[in-house]
Amino acid sequence: MTSAGPELPQNDANGRARAAAFSAHGQAEVIPTSIVTYVSGGRVLVVGERDAALSAARRLNDSLQCALMFPGDEPPKLDTIEGMAVISGGQPEIEGSLGAFTLKVEAGAGQENNADEDAIGQSRSFDLILDLSATPLIDYEIPPPGYYAPAGDTGALERALAELPDMTGEFEKPKYFNYDPNICAHGNSRLKGCTRCIDACPTVAIVSIGDKVQVNPHLCQGGGSCVAACPSGAMTYAFPTVADLLGRVQGVLAGYAEAGGTDPFLLFHDPHSRSRVYGDLAQRMPESVLPVEIEEIGSVGMDAWLAALAYGANAVILAVTDFTPNRVIKEIGSQVKFASAILEGMGLPEGHIRTLNVSPEDTGFGDLPAAPISRPARFTAPNEKRMILRLAIDHLYQQAPSSRRSAELPAGAPFGEVRVDKKACTLCMGCVSVCPTAALSAGGDLPQLKFVEWNCVQCGLCEKACPEDAIRPHARMLYDGEARQRTRILHEEQPFCCISCGKPFATKSMLDVMTTKLEGHWMFQSEEAMRRLQMCDHCRVKDMFTSSHGAGEGPGRS
Repeated sequence: MTSAGPELPQNDANGRARAAAFSAHGQAEVIPTSIVTYVSGGRVLVVGERDAALSAARRLNDSLQCALMFPGDEPPKLDTIEGMAVISGGQPEIEGSLGAFTLKVEAGAGQENNADEDAIGQSRSFDLILDLSATPLIDYEIPPPGYYAPAGDTGALERALAELPDMTGEFEKPKYFNYDPNICAHGNSRLKGCTRCIDACPTVAIVSIGDKVQVNPHLCQGGGSCVAACPSGAMTYAFPTVADLLGRVQGVLAGYAEAGGTDPFLLFHDPHSRSRVYGDLAQRMPESVLPVEIEEIGSVGMDAWLAALAYGANAVILAVTDFTPNRVIKEIGSQVKFASAILEGMGLPEGHIRTLNVSPEDTGFGDLPAAPISRPARFTAPNEKRMILRLAIDHLYQQAPSSRRSAELPAGAPFGEVRVDKKACTLCMGCVSVCPTAALSAGGDLPQLKFVEWNCVQCGLCEKACPEDAIRPHARMLYDGEARQRTRILHEEQPFCCISCGKPFATKSMLDVMTTKLEGHWMFQSEEAMRRLQMCDHCRVKDMFTSSHGAGEGPGRS
């Protein structure tokens, strides 16, 4: 995070207050994070049509170890040209990142018998890839480090050829994310729940590994949209942490107010939009706009936006560009929609959280809203997403125009309740067993289904686990903080007691369902077998043993 530059105008009292605030709070204390290392030995694979690939390789061969791949429909063959290894024919598959790319060549249907066996099937390793294909072999919105795909753009090709010789040696970057699998809502018991981080990642660095997800730190480039998308806080940004960011935001807003500034508007931007924000746009924007640079625009979400409003910002503006990845834009749009619905439920008008494309030359700010609150919050933001959200929402609601108890939220919002069809629910507790956030719990010795609304992230696992189709998530915001965190009973029944020992072990509805399902089964055709269903496990086994033992001692048995 960098401070506001001296190029920002200071023509009025707000401009001077802004300069004073950034002078006092120009840099935040950032907790160090771990490092991800890449090691490149300069082995580059050039993929493309023969003449173009060979021309590029000749320009690189003095400083790099070049190999070539000429894809085609003919069977793949190994060869050498000017001392460079060449695979001609076949279809390449490439994956990996700087220092660890792998190439696998597929022969194609009907070609195996004619193909060079040494040219197909084997994985070959490369440090760098220059892909001259018309359609890139790796089509991620943000390609992996070390992968260059000009896709016919002459300027991009020249930049790649100039940069590739410098891509040897050891490189480091921060490890941008932290992941806590214990609160991840991706899945449970082989049921799929939340996939928001996977869907939002522009580098395809996040994959499912069953009930949890896995992040490839070498593919991750800090886009941060996974953090904004994560409903539980299992995925967090590590460089900087949200607590570091919000500590600085709180300081800047407080310093601005102390210096006499009024109606502050917080503008989050990243290095990709910095030249526009501090260039022509700086001359046109109100001097009450406070630009705060972050690592990536997708790395801040509802927790940071709502906390900034609670700290005294009139609005939060998110600077995007024409080149911001589509997945990031889509996720920001979803999160803005959810946050806006929460604010509108409090009686606040639209516009307190908005995006602004700063690429067009005529970018303007339009009408900016009045302050949503009169008294800024004083809480120190923890490094815990749901806690920040709770503190911010509670503070905003205390001063909001509306005192509505709850508000409907758009589908997909990470807040809400679950509704239970009491006629269908048998209290089997299948939903409890898969709930990743302890929003649902059992009643101990009593047949009860309990619920804490604030813990619910609307992942849908409970709905998928219910054998009776009796439970449905319902997105909403319950503004009463005490009610949100209170345990309430969604459904309960009187326990059914064992007909032999009197111990409670099930519910009548569960016994009714079991009886109905088993009444046609060959093992339950006798009255004695059906009667055992009304016994606890211990008495059922005891009754079966007694009946069997008694039959063995009857007449005609020895």
